[in-house]
Amino acid sequence: MGKFPLADEALTRVWICRKCKARNKQGSEKCRKCGSIYLRPKHKEIRVKK
Repeated sequence: MGKFPLADEALTRVWICRKCKARNKQGSEKCRKCGSIYLRPKHKEIRVKK
């Protein structure tokens, strides 16, 4: 994770729409932008480019 654990926690409490990639509140039933029900939680770990 990053330098600031409190900020990291806030950033990971987000759901991402699989259709339009919009950010949504945690616990959303559908996307606020496109209305899709296909949501996933934001990845918790930061990936490093190779």
